[in-house]
Amino acid sequence: MTQRPNALPPLAALTTPTLTWNEGAPHATAFDDVYFTRGDGRAETEHVFLGANHLPERFAVWEAARPFVIGETGFGTGLNMLCAWVCFEQHAPANARLHLLSTEKFPLAREALEQALSAWPSLADYAQVLCAQWPAAVNGIHRLHLTERVTLDLHFGDTTERLMLLDGQVDAWFLDGFAPSKNPDMWQPELFNAMAARSRPGATFATFTCAGVVKRGLKAAGFSWKKVPGYGRKREMLAGSIETPPADQRRQPTPWYTPPPAAPAKHVAVIGAGLAGSTVAAALARRGIQVTVVEREAPGAGGSGNRQGALYVKLAAETNHQSRVYLTGLLYSQRWLTQQAPSTAPSSTIPLWQPCGVVQLASSDKEARRQQRFMEQHPLPHEVVSAIDKSALTDTAAISINAPHGLFYPQAGWVRPKALCEHLLNQPGITLQQGDATSLTRKGAGWRLQLADGSALDADQVVIASAHQANRFAQTVELPLQSVRGQISEVTLPDKVTGPNRVVCAGGYVAPALDGVLTFGASFVPNNASTDVTDDDHQRNIDELRLTLPALVEALELAGNPLSPDNLGGRAAVRAASPDKTPYAGPVPVAEAWRADYLLLSKDATRVPNKRGEHHSGLWISTAHGSRGLASTPLCAEVIASRMCDEPMPLEAPLVDHLHPGRRIISAIIRGENA
Repeated sequence: MTQRPNALPPLAALTTPTLTWNEGAPHATAFDDVYFTRGDGRAETEHVFLGANHLPERFAVWEAARPFVIGETGFGTGLNMLCAWVCFEQHAPANARLHLLSTEKFPLAREALEQALSAWPSLADYAQVLCAQWPAAVNGIHRLHLTERVTLDLHFGDTTERLMLLDGQVDAWFLDGFAPSKNPDMWQPELFNAMAARSRPGATFATFTCAGVVKRGLKAAGFSWKKVPGYGRKREMLAGSIETPPADQRRQPTPWYTPPPAAPAKHVAVIGAGLAGSTVAAALARRGIQVTVVEREAPGAGGSGNRQGALYVKLAAETNHQSRVYLTGLLYSQRWLTQQAPSTAPSSTIPLWQPCGVVQLASSDKEARRQQRFMEQHPLPHEVVSAIDKSALTDTAAISINAPHGLFYPQAGWVRPKALCEHLLNQPGITLQQGDATSLTRKGAGWRLQLADGSALDADQVVIASAHQANRFAQTVELPLQSVRGQISEVTLPDKVTGPNRVVCAGGYVAPALDGVLTFGASFVPNNASTDVTDDDHQRNIDELRLTLPALVEALELAGNPLSPDNLGGRAAVRAASPDKTPYAGPVPVAEAWRADYLLLSKDATRVPNKRGEHHSGLWISTAHGSRGLASTPLCAEVIASRMCDEPMPLEAPLVDHLHPGRRIISAIIRGENA
């Protein structure tokens, strides 16, 4: 492949395959090949991939804190992954975890996936969990939590490309896909090299084929192989291992992003109980780690405490790393929130979230052109985003809209942030401690948090998630953060006046009414940390609502309830933003060491010292989520928890690096600034 290892492919929808069906078995027309053997495909999977990788035996003795990781080169119908999941449940200890990752360039449509897996009634319960979370066919990584112990990462796109971008290591490979004679483009040396580079020492592999191109490619990449008995009419197949994988050289141009060595933690302290802190706490607790959340007020007391918040994104026309992070975050949050608030909840319960969809208006010609450019360059599936005109906008939102154009995100919606924080912190393994952490000091291999009341808390590792106050500590003071004041306004709707049934976004947002109360806003006042509710901000919100939904404002006036600051409720809070408007999520760099080690960059940005960036061992940060924290905090929590627990990452390596807080230190050095 000619593409650079760290280059991301264009953001795009993927092609779903054309299928024919023969006795319930799918056949790929383009490759003239079957997805599984007619008759007993499950038995073949168990023989080829589970047996030849010795998974029952390895699962039975798996005691590591990290999960066992299986990598697969072609997801297809998911039969292999489901069989591995079943095998894990049958043989692994109760505290063991399994991480599945699989690539797929031509993902099946959900209906086809359901039809294919219906051939295995014994897998029906597993297939139902998979199909319920099946993501849209967009290239990138889609993380699915199948159970508390089993995670599946679907890497949609070209297999070799996906493995080159993978940030993680594999214990056992399922080398699968259409036969080399049917799909020669996949079975190339680059594929085997990518597998080798993402393998742990001693990683095994198994494959159904004995083709010469496969044997030569595996050997050249460093794998040893042998022929073993195949299944059914296939006399032989290949199995083997790699004892000494090659070193990962991808971060040579940017050595500061090399992650710190994994250090298992039994107890982690999280500073802050807003969305950033509560999502991190929940992600760690799911992995069996004891978490103490230190909060000086209450869960959701700051920027996460609004009555309603919008789960939405605004994607750049020329898609950049930030947009990719937020799109992945949006799709992940939708799946994750659905698991937090299942549809089986009592009807009397106010929902944690509603996937009602978000309408994003093109309120100016400039914005209309930007939206059009985005849709032309990145035609995504309609289940992710679609362009709609004025009449469709009005029909979609069930309220008169004057804007000529807009975008509709059907998987977005609104959330009750404070209630979500409380729900997440009310999980086994999480303790909420009232207190104000004022300083952090090393204590042995861990950390001591000094609290304002004179008490202290010791922990193995610490995650700072305290929004605009996250850089108050000596270790984080070099990370630039901007305080952004935001005020929302609330009005009780009179009888026969209804708001939109979707979230409507323009300069601000308007959520569907909750218990008869319409929430709209929010103001955006940079470099302001005041939480006083002001008439000026109420008026800003009124003016924005009048521009966005003039018919609604008119209906309120006709009902004798004209909007004015005097008859509005509201709330003000302070959000945190970084200079480049991308969150900080990752290990905390030792700023003084970075400035010394990379000083040459201030004279010549091409003179990169070949030295790994030094980090404060066991210290992490998740902050600067701005006004889009619902689309970023759950994913960033997975980034931190995955790195801490030595797991494959939920984002491609370049996007993980894009979130690294040290990026601001490097950019400051290059510009000749202190920070």
